[in-house]
Amino acid sequence: MFRWAIIFAVIALLASFLGFGGVAGLSANFAYILLAIAVILFIVAFVSRRM
Repeated sequence: MFRWAIIFAVIALLASFLGFGGVAGLSANFAYILLAIAVILFIVAFVSRRM
């Protein structure tokens, strides 16, 4: 999941440098969503192992 977030962040950076604002914004949103989901899943897995 972290890998996909990083891939979408790189796509957003490249698209913004090339002037594709819509693609950059969409890719940045996907990266943010995937990163948030990955962090939540990581925290859940960490807490469930401790119990």
